[in-house]
Order: sequence, then C-alpha cells, then structure tokens
Amino acid sequence: MIVLIDDEAAELRRIMAEGLLYPVFQPILDFRVRAILGYEALIRGPEDSPLHRPDQLFSVAARNDMTLDLEHACREASLRAFAAQRLPGRLFLNVTPGCLLDDRLMNGHTRALLSELAIAPNRIVIELTENQKITDMPGILEALLHYRGRGFQFAIDDLGEGFANLRMWSELRPEFVKIDKHFINGIADDRIKFHFVRAMQDLAEICNALLVAEGVERTEDFICVRDMGIACGQGYFIARPEAHPLRQLAGQTLTALDQQSLSLSPMTGGPGKLPTARNLARPIEPVPMNASNVSVIARFEADPDLDVLPVVQGTQPVGMINRHSMIDRFARPFRKELFGRKSCELFMDHAPLVVDQYATIQELAMMLSVAPKHYLFDGFIVTAHGKYIGVGSSHDLMATITEMQISAARYANPLTQLPGNVPINEHVDRMLAAGHPFIAAYIDIDNFKPYNDAFGYRRGDDVIHTLARLICEATDPQIDFVGHIGGDDFFVIFRSDDWEMRCWQVISTFAQAMGNMLGVEERLRGGYMAENRRGELSFQALPTLSIGAVKVGPGDCESHREVAAAASAAKKQAKKKAKDPANEPMGGSLFVERRRIGCAEAQPANNRYVN
Repeated sequence: MIVLIDDEAAELRRIMAEGLLYPVFQPILDFRVRAILGYEALIRGPEDSPLHRPDQLFSVAARNDMTLDLEHACREASLRAFAAQRLPGRLFLNVTPGCLLDDRLMNGHTRALLSELAIAPNRIVIELTENQKITDMPGILEALLHYRGRGFQFAIDDLGEGFANLRMWSELRPEFVKIDKHFINGIADDRIKFHFVRAMQDLAEICNALLVAEGVERTEDFICVRDMGIACGQGYFIARPEAHPLRQLAGQTLTALDQQSLSLSPMTGGPGKLPTARNLARPIEPVPMNASNVSVIARFEADPDLDVLPVVQGTQPVGMINRHSMIDRFARPFRKELFGRKSCELFMDHAPLVVDQYATIQELAMMLSVAPKHYLFDGFIVTAHGKYIGVGSSHDLMATITEMQISAARYANPLTQLPGNVPINEHVDRMLAAGHPFIAAYIDIDNFKPYNDAFGYRRGDDVIHTLARLICEATDPQIDFVGHIGGDDFFVIFRSDDWEMRCWQVISTFAQAMGNMLGVEERLRGGYMAENRRGELSFQALPTLSIGAVKVGPGDCESHREVAAAASAAKKQAKKKAKDPANEPMGGSLFVERRRIGCAEAQPANNRYVN
C-alpha cells in the first residue's frame, strides 16, 4: 500500500481518530532481585498501514506539526493497555523533552486518565528521548519539579549516544539512566566497552541513579552486566516487545540468572551461610484480588500484628495493602457503605516491591535505600519462580544486617578490618562449589621482622596498613576478594583476567612506598643498619614482597585446605627465588604455579619463577 506525501497527514489523523495505535511492552529486568521492574511501552500503527513502524509515525508527525498530538495519543493508548492487562511494576513512557510542557500532560488530561485507570503516578517513569534539542532548559527543569511533586520518576534514554544526554543527566538528575545498546552489545568481550560502562556506573552511584543496560542480546553480555552490578537490563535476551508481554521470567533468562555470582562481602551471617530474601520471608496468607474490602478489614481486625496483606492473582503477587492506610480510608464517613463490597484492588498498592528468593541481603538493602519511603513501611514480597511465598519486613532486614555486621567484625582482621581466615575459607569453598576458576595468591612481606624490631611496632603497622591499601587499589572490588590472614600475610582470590599484571602492580607500588618511608640514604643503599638476632649491627634490606599464585580450575580441589596448601607452597617458592643471589633484586618476586594442583608430583617444567 503506497501513500502519497500529501496523504500522510490524513492517514496519521485517521489512525489517531479511530484509536488504531497500539503499544507493545518490553520487560525491564531488575538484576538485583531477579524480577521484572516494569515495562517500556513502544507504539505501533496498524499492521496494514505504511505508518506501522514508530519511526514512520513520528517522521510524518514531525513534518506535519503533529508531534504533540501523536505523543498524546501514544500515551493514552499505552496507559489504557497497561491498565487493561493489569501489568505489574512501573510503566516507562517515551516522551520528547518538548512534550513535557504540553498542557495535556502537565495540567489535566493525563492526570485524570491515571485516576480513571487507578494507576498511581509513582508507577510512571517518563523516559526522555534525545530526538529534539532542548531549547528551554529552565522551563524543562521547572516542569520536572512539577511532575516529581506528583510522584512521577524520570529516565533518560541512550546514554553514550551523544554529549547532549550527558548534559541532560547532569541537569535533570533522572532516577533511571539507560545505556545505549552500542556499549552493551559485546561488552563481555570488549574491555573498552567494559570500562566505558564502569565509568557510567561510577557516575550513577554519585548521582543516585539506576542504570538500565539496553540491547542485551547474548548470554555472555547478560552475565557480564549482571556481575558488574548494573541494576537493570532490557533486550531480546530477556524478552522481545509484545502486545501481551510475559509477567514472569522464564527460559534462558532464568538459566543465566541461576549462574549465581559470588558475594565478595565478609558479611556471611555465620559460617557457610549467605542470607537471602528467602530467610526473611514470613508466610502471610495472601488475599485474592477479587476479595472485598470488608474481608480485608476483617483480616486486619482479627490480627493486630498484621501490618500488610499481599494480594495475589492465582499464585502471582499483584499488590500490597497497608493496614494503617486501609483503616484510615474506612474511618471516613460512608466509606464502608460505598466501597465495602468492592474489590480490594481499589485500595491496594499496584506496584509493590517484589523480589526473588535468591536476592541477597546487600541487594535488598541497596534497593530499599533508593526506593520511595513507603516501601520501608510496607516491606517487600518474596517470590520463588514468580510465585508468592511470603512477605519480608524492613525491620527484619535491618536486624539481619546488624547481625551480619557483628559477624563480619568478629571475623575481620583487627588491624586492617579486611576479612580474616573464616571468611577467606568460606569464600574459597563457595568458589569451589560454584565451579568458578580463580587464582589464589598468597602475599607475604620479606624482611619484615628486622624492620619491625628496628623501628617499632607502630612503624610496622604502618607498613601492613600500606600493603592492605595497595592490594585493595590493585584489585577489582566487583570480582576479586582480598583477605588478611594475619601479621604480614595476605590472601587474594583473583577473577580478573589481568591478575598477573595486578600482582606486579602491588609489588611495584609497595617497593615505592617502602622507599618513601625511609630517608634518602636508606633508599640509595637499598636498606638500613640495624641489629640482627645475635645483637650485631648489620645491613638489613628493605622489606619487599613475595607472591605465590596458583591457578584453581573446576574440580581441582575439594576444600579451602587444599587451596591454602598449594598457595602456601607457591609462596615458599617465591621467597626462595627472592633469596637467590643469582637473581637481580626487582622489589619483589612472583611465583606462578602453572601445574594443576592435582598434579603436584609432576615434573616442575611448567612452573615459572618471576623476579
């Protein structure tokens, strides 16, 4: 079907007048809680029309000065479809910045429509696209204050596509920032893209915004952005846009999510345990969505300790009812007579906080810290494979965090506050159980005792503090684990690909730091004069590092004891090489055990000393 240019405007007017626009919804996954955060509405024209695709629709609208009318029609179609399907979570609505000043969005029609459809404004995220240049920034900022005052949230689209949306980020301070798909496609294999996104993540933390990785299409990229700590993801790997989208995660998405990343936190809640949302779930009997308000009031009156009631449709959670809010509503005149027999859906929160049973305590705490305040009172619904299993409270979460912090302090090294032996062993055992390959590096300070004896324990503690700081700076906090065994011994579990370079970085920076702790003469001589164990004045070399590293693959070891023994043996080899007078001193030594741990009796041909 061919439409002449003169007929384009007429065709667009016909589509809008006859209500032929329809949305498709693409789910946005919250990695932190393994649940759908919400849906982005993407508009379509009739399938038999030349204006089926959104780019065609908006191109015609722009040429005929109909953009505001088209965006208004798109919003209405998306809101009505979202409400009709009773989709959970948030709705992301695409809006050009200029449309923020449209009276129909700001002052009347959209607000009335939300009220008619019983959609709370805090479920709407206005997603600003960079299709047009912002010419009235003060007016846009004033409009944002208006919308935020009514509960709306904001997102900016395609971060990284141009400098303009970086300015939008700094000026508008959105709650969500979407990373352009260019940086996500292939991120698992491209270190440049990885570091670009890491920089965006640092900015997001400073701005208190959540990142959404767009264009996730491969398993490797999905796992990469999840393990980087990116909050949310969107793309074909998770789900394609559909008129009737999925409500529960399934298939390849669940399989990828089940490849659990390992917590690097020492807050384990006790030996071998990693608390999750499942530990906090109280099995409160939910109410069906068609239950009457009178029956809900009766539940609250019968149980004074019941603060919230989850609402389900079948086995899927769809809402939450707060005790105080419900009783307050019905305390007003004639409310019981007017609304008592109506469905409890009328007064429930349609966007409760829903989390997967495997969400960690740290993830829950981070999510609640940036969520609207009412979630602190209502708590969160816990699901298993999308099915309701219970309700967790903020009070129980805080109590668990406190207990975990006490446990972490108990097992932390008192000098550096780094994880001590117990959390180190637990983390190694978790790595082995998960089948993840890693590098175990044992770091020891050579010539430390003479230095400590000569200059005193205070100066010795300064050396250990310095080494702890340098190790933490050289490791990736997202994937590497740093522990302090005790004294001048440290243990690092590397998952970084460039772990060997990081080891050399520690050796080099430590040598520089030791030189700075002494005078010019000691630095030039490479040591100092002090008494030895026999009480004789002799030359003492500056403290240096010996690092023994061993590769641990799936099935190589059964427990942390074997890993510790292999790393200790590698460290001894490193110290032997450091003492060998045939080797030129280079500030420390690194010994890498190249053999598999299970082949300890094999010939040492593949081992390597490095100085």
